[in-house]
Amino acid sequence: MHFQWDWLCLGVLIISSVTAEIENEETLDGDVEVEDFDKQSQEADVDRDKSSLEVVYRTPKPTGEVYFTETFDGVLAGWVLSKTKKEDTDDNIAKYDGRWEVEELKENTVPGDRGLVLKSVAKHHAISAMLTKAFIFDNKPLIVQYEVNFQEGIDCGGAYIKLLSSGDDLNLEYFFDKTPYTIMFGPDKCGEDYKLHFIFRHKNPKTGEYDEKHAKRPDVDLKKFYLDKKTHLYTLVLKPDDTFEMLIDQSIVSKGSLLEDMVPPVNPPKEIEDPGDKKPDDWDERPKIPDPNAVKPDDWDEDEPSKIEDPDAVKPEGWLDHEPQYVPDPHAKKPKDWDEEMDGEWEAPQIPNPKCETAPGCGHWVRPMKNNPNYKGKWKAPMIDNPNYQGIWSPRKIPNPDYFEDLHPFEMTAVSAIGLELWSMTSDIYFDNFIICSEKEVADRWAADGWGLKKLVASANEPGMFSQLVTAAEDHPWLWVLYILTLALPVGLGVLFCWPAKVRKIYYLKPDISKPITKGELKQDREELEDDEIELEEKENEDTAEDEDEGEGGEDIDDEEENEVADGGQEGDKSNKSGSEDEMKEADESTGYGDGPLKLVRKRRVRKD
Repeated sequence: MHFQWDWLCLGVLIISSVTAEIENEETLDGDVEVEDFDKQSQEADVDRDKSSLEVVYRTPKPTGEVYFTETFDGVLAGWVLSKTKKEDTDDNIAKYDGRWEVEELKENTVPGDRGLVLKSVAKHHAISAMLTKAFIFDNKPLIVQYEVNFQEGIDCGGAYIKLLSSGDDLNLEYFFDKTPYTIMFGPDKCGEDYKLHFIFRHKNPKTGEYDEKHAKRPDVDLKKFYLDKKTHLYTLVLKPDDTFEMLIDQSIVSKGSLLEDMVPPVNPPKEIEDPGDKKPDDWDERPKIPDPNAVKPDDWDEDEPSKIEDPDAVKPEGWLDHEPQYVPDPHAKKPKDWDEEMDGEWEAPQIPNPKCETAPGCGHWVRPMKNNPNYKGKWKAPMIDNPNYQGIWSPRKIPNPDYFEDLHPFEMTAVSAIGLELWSMTSDIYFDNFIICSEKEVADRWAADGWGLKKLVASANEPGMFSQLVTAAEDHPWLWVLYILTLALPVGLGVLFCWPAKVRKIYYLKPDISKPITKGELKQDREELEDDEIELEEKENEDTAEDEDEGEGGEDIDDEEENEVADGGQEGDKSNKSGSEDEMKEADESTGYGDGPLKLVRKRRVRKD
């Protein structure tokens, strides 16, 4: 019994630990490994039970060399609204007149923490700011990091940033979609296409023209970052060794090489197809051809139909040949405004014939069709290998006249400004805590003081576990099966390990005594009875031996109850009857249904002179 309870407790502990692990993984976004913040952020994470009202917010301060920072907690200084128009667009929507505001988050608010919010719908927005100092791509990494929160979700729109190229003609008041940029990075979504852009403009060393190079799409599912209405941290890291990393919430979602993982590639191919080469007229690309020597068999009939009437079919009994399948509705009435001159003669609408509902069918019966066993179709000659096959033709290769090799695409055009040039069908897109630097530690500390605090508040305001489970099941209905099995498992373990023990426990009850006689007590009584019988038999054997020596005889007295002895000669018939009653009484007492306490019945054999 203890072994069974141990298994039951073990099962309950396993379920509890699994449930706790699931909740912990959901809280920590367990599909990615989050980098550790500094000691201050870790101490804040310990106190997760505090509400957002108890959080003390301090504007993040950079801890190292930076090229640009912005928290939007003070006066919106240095940012310039565009005054120009978008080219190749209707005049009524071409102007960059989208509205921006600086305000706090709608949900999971951190008092005192504000951000830049895109407020208008179906309008062009453009705002930009100069960097503290230009970033030159030489021997230092470039790290760009900022926060985004789609407070109303997102239907169609972007939240990406542009790092504007340095130049004498750079004027932020005329910032628009054609303004030269070096890097574009950030989330973008339209329909069900969830993107994370990383695009850089590469200068062709031979022609001097710029081409856009797009990073390959991340392999992870980005949907949750657009729909959960939480603040997420987007980070781009470019390294002098021509590699890049894209991170969301400090977890890598994509990485690669600027030389190998961009589309189109940075360097063109050394050879290209000759545009002047043409396929010869006699070039045969057919791997198989019809056998020219094949002949159609004489018994091949191409006129046989593929389907024929089934001659073995029999019309079902009760088929109503003279009843139409549809009849006029007898309850229909001509509308009062029906004009026969304008609308024609009125006819009642057709309804299914009620007589056909109970019959196999109505109308003219037609034999069903079946496959024609003689059908062969149109004859075609079998295919054979083409003896003149020359393969798939392709133009010959020639050296690429535009070939070049840029071994260090990291050396891009210097960056002097940052800008947001966006169109959105959803409002209230929140931006905060921009930083451009070269040291990962500086960016991580900046994130801990800003985004880490928002994450802490959001976690503290998370709904209970039950609400999270219900919400998850709404997105993934198959989770209901898992929930039911999880709840049924403890019940099943209880029945499996507890119910059989109750079945095996046998009580020996007396009608007037509530205390049960257990199997152990009954076994002990039977052992004492057997010991007494052995002693009596040994004693009887000794008495028998003495009687035989003396030559004396007697009669048997069978099965007397203790304290009730009868003479054998006088009570012969009575002795038999008493013996039978004693056996019945012994059986009753052994099952616990006697009139008195359980008694030991002794059997002995007595030889009387």
